[in-house]
Amino acid sequence: MKKICFLFNHDQTHQIAHSLPIALQMIGSRAAEVTIAVTSAVLEGEIRRLSGAALQGVNIIQLNTQSMLSQLLVRGLDKVVPARKILIYRDNLDFFRQFDALVVSEKSSLILKTRYGLRDLKFIHTRHGAGDRAIGFNAESAQFDLILVSGEKIRERLVHDAHVAQDKIRIIGYAKFDIAAPDRKPLFPHSDRPTILYNPHPSPHLSSWFEFGADVLEQFYHSDRYNLIFAPHVMLFARPWAMTIDRLSIARAKKPARRYYDAAHMLIDLGSAACTDMTYTNAADLYLGDVSSQVYEFLFRPRPCLFLDAHQTDWQGNANYRHWTTGPVKTDASDIIAAVDEAFATHAAYSDAQRAVLQDSFSVTDELASLRGAKAIIDYLGEPR
Repeated sequence: MKKICFLFNHDQTHQIAHSLPIALQMIGSRAAEVTIAVTSAVLEGEIRRLSGAALQGVNIIQLNTQSMLSQLLVRGLDKVVPARKILIYRDNLDFFRQFDALVVSEKSSLILKTRYGLRDLKFIHTRHGAGDRAIGFNAESAQFDLILVSGEKIRERLVHDAHVAQDKIRIIGYAKFDIAAPDRKPLFPHSDRPTILYNPHPSPHLSSWFEFGADVLEQFYHSDRYNLIFAPHVMLFARPWAMTIDRLSIARAKKPARRYYDAAHMLIDLGSAACTDMTYTNAADLYLGDVSSQVYEFLFRPRPCLFLDAHQTDWQGNANYRHWTTGPVKTDASDIIAAVDEAFATHAAYSDAQRAVLQDSFSVTDELASLRGAKAIIDYLGEPR
């Protein structure tokens, strides 16, 4: 029986649901010996919350930095860069060597192959999200042995942009949809008002937050037309400074003013579980954002979208911004309430575009995506290499 490790190694919990449903299918079928490894108690807690009774009797291994040098580096650097996430690999090489395959939703684990030489370990990527950003299709993707993707759009771009061999890719659908968001009480006292979700991305060179965010919140604060959920990407305020490496950029992540928390028609959530389990994408009537892949989770039930371009982007015909074809794009933060009104009024004009991106982004069959993913892994590991 193959030994497979599902690794959850991130500062936040937003990637868990992209591979956990596949792990649960494999545990239930007993088709492989599955180990779940985490790098924090927060990750373990969210895994147990999402899994419920399905994890009963399953041991979750918590990995830690072990050397004194690593611990010193974490204390000195982790508030600025994800030092702990990278050092975890070096300090646990013997742990990773025992497995036939490592299943991950991000790419940092590739350091085990490229830096530490674990070339007998098969690296399986579930990805996280069905978004369009270029970083999702960079050259690193080709270093995985198997990639599980949600739809034809992802497969095509991996082949074309990242030069991934077609036989490394399996289309399985979107496993996150197999974990239902929990039922919650109404989010606002005035539930008859339409609800807007503002969901900016953390990357300074792409996000609307750093240029437009304060104006957006202030205008909703003074309006009685809509309820507003402000639930940005959970990494936006994870550190005092937001930084990206795909295109080096840095900006101070200044949090919203306290008065917004006290407004009955505004919900400010900078990182609870509801930010990542589709609670807000399911609850909203309109999506307001920029480049976050959460727009695709919102669009799985088509509704109006409005996008904010704070960078004068030449986006038409650019695959990295295909989601911007599903709603109007605004290049300033003035009259945001009127722009939302217009997005509701013109939604029908974007129906065809929304249907097209959904068809390309999500493969839907009678079989759960998580089960398709589990079968793909077992089939791959059973093939002669």
